[in-house]
Amino acid sequence: MSSPLSLLDVLADLPDPRHRRGLRHPLPALLGLAVLAMLTGCKSYQAIAQFGRDKGFALARILGFRRGKTPTKATYSLLFRRLDVVAFEAAVARWIASRLSEEERAVIALDGKTLRGSRDGELPGQHLVAAYAVAAAAVLAQLRVDAKTNEHKAALQLLGLVPVRGRIVTGDAIFCQRDLCQAILADGGDYVFTVKDNQPSLAIDIQAGLSWEEQQRQRAAFFSPRR
Repeated sequence: MSSPLSLLDVLADLPDPRHRRGLRHPLPALLGLAVLAMLTGCKSYQAIAQFGRDKGFALARILGFRRGKTPTKATYSLLFRRLDVVAFEAAVARWIASRLSEEERAVIALDGKTLRGSRDGELPGQHLVAAYAVAAAAVLAQLRVDAKTNEHKAALQLLGLVPVRGRIVTGDAIFCQRDLCQAILADGGDYVFTVKDNQPSLAIDIQAGLSWEEQQRQRAAFFSPRR
C-alpha cells in the first residue's frame, strides 16, 4: 500500500478559478476548511464559515491561511460557483482512497441517490451514482446522472475512476446489466448484483444453474466412498 496522501497536497493540485488580483486566501486552505467542516456535518456555506470562526486561528494557521480571519459565507458562495467540481471531487476521492487499507476497499457498493434539497421548483433534483467502500463507510467516487443517461451508464464511467481488480462490486437490480458485468470482469473484479422478476430469462438461467449445482453436490455426496 502506498503512503497516505495529504489533503492539502491533493487540493494544491487543483486549478484556481479565481482572478489573481485581490486574492486573500490560498485555495488549498479554503477547500481544506470546507472538507473538514463537511466531515463534521456542516451542509451550508454559512455552517462552513461558522466552523472556521469557531475553531479559530490555530486551525487556520495549520490549513495555511495567511490572515487571522477565516473566510465568510460569501467567499465560499463565489468560490463554489466557479470551482471545477469534478476535479475537486476527484482530488478528495484520491485523498480518501490513499488512506484505506486493502481490506477496507475489498467490497465496493454502487448506489444511486437524489440529493436532498436539490430540487428547485419544476427542475428535478441532482441525481448521483457513487462507488462506496462499505467497510470504511467512504465514498471513493461519484458522478452526476444527467437526463440523457441512467445509473448503469454512469456506473460504467465510475469504473474508470475506481480500481476494481481483486475486489467485489455490489449493487441492486438496476446495475445488473451485461456491459457493466463484463467491464468489471475485464478489470479483474467480481460482482454480486440483485436480479428481479423484470429480468425473467436471467432469473430462470440462474435458478437452473443453482439447481444443477445442487444436483451435482447431491450426486457427489451419494457416490463418495464411505470410510
